[in-house]
Amino acid sequence: MAAESLFMNASDPVDVPAGQVIYADGDDGTHMYGIIEGTVALTKGNIVIAELGPDDVFGERALIDHLPRNVNAVATTDTRLAEIDRRLFLFLVHESPTFALGIMGALASRLRAYDDKVAADAESAQSPAET
Repeated sequence: MAAESLFMNASDPVDVPAGQVIYADGDDGTHMYGIIEGTVALTKGNIVIAELGPDDVFGERALIDHLPRNVNAVATTDTRLAEIDRRLFLFLVHESPTFALGIMGALASRLRAYDDKVAADAESAQSPAET
C-alpha cells in the first residue's frame, strides 16, 4: 500500500531505533503503522514472515479482528512510523475507499506470499532426498 500520501504528513511520527521491538506476539493490538522511512521485519519465533519498507503498512489485522498480535514487529533499521489508532483507522476506512483498498491489498499480498511459502515447503517435503 502506498503510505506516502497518507503518512508523510503524520502529525506525530514515531521514531524507532534499529533493533527495537515495535510490538510482540501476544500484545494487544491498539494501533497499526505506516512506514515513513526505514525497515521493519515481521517475525514468528526466528522466522522472518515479511520484510517491509517505506510506504508499507503493518499491524492492521489486530484492528480488524480485535485479537492479540500473532507476530513480532522489529525495526531492522532506524525507522519512522505513522501510528494509527482504531478510531482513525475506522474513519479512514469509512472516508477513503483508496485507504480501505490499500489495506485489503496489503493483507492479500501477505496472504499470497504465505500461500506460496506453504506450497513450496510442502513440495520440498514431498521431494525425495537427493543422495
